[in-house]
Amino acid sequence: MATIMVVHGAWGGGWAWGPMEPLLAARGHRLLRPTLTGLGERAHLAAPDVDLDTHITDVTALLEAEDLRDVVLVGHSYGGMVVTGVADRAPGRVAKLGYLDAFVPEDGQSLLSLLPPESAAQMRARALAEGEGWLLPPNPMAEDTPEPLRPWLAARRCPQPLRTFDQPIRLSGNPPPPRAYIYCLRTAPGDVFGPFAARARTGAGWQYLEIDATHGPHVTAQEPLADLLDRIAIGA
Repeated sequence: MATIMVVHGAWGGGWAWGPMEPLLAARGHRLLRPTLTGLGERAHLAAPDVDLDTHITDVTALLEAEDLRDVVLVGHSYGGMVVTGVADRAPGRVAKLGYLDAFVPEDGQSLLSLLPPESAAQMRARALAEGEGWLLPPNPMAEDTPEPLRPWLAARRCPQPLRTFDQPIRLSGNPPPPRAYIYCLRTAPGDVFGPFAARARTGAGWQYLEIDATHGPHVTAQEPLADLLDRIAIGA
């Protein structure tokens, strides 16, 4: 049995991964799904100074408090920024690092710096117009989100502090553990995750996998995603 810890994407929370828990348990794995500061059930902690470092500290502190080791640490989307920092800070606790259609930053990069300049400018403008300058409202749901789940998601997704997207990551240079990338194939034009997937496909130390899904397979393609996470966990 592997311990898989998933760090959710922007505007989400650990709640969004609840339906994956029994699927991974059926495959013999324990799923941990923490919620980052200022989101989900921790939305009351949102503040202008919540940043990427806050979220990296959230997950690192959980690993240390629970004395977790040999964890398969997976980041979805924005969560890729977080898990990259966690693996650098707690190298002895992470056995494998997974990215699900996620950002894979290098030292000194922020999420906004990894976007096309016009997209980053649009996000800043939305925060200014709709989030008092420091909160970024959620992006629209994927078009194939099942209709019965839309109210459930809409009621729980919430704005996220802009500094989490804007703060550059600082890495000490610890070599990463073995890494895996799951690329979602049903991507929109201008997909920002394609370049990360392309590097993982040919990069040393990477396991590359694909899933026929849009950007949120934990909602829209749960069984296939569970199979892929199982493969990462067991090294298949």
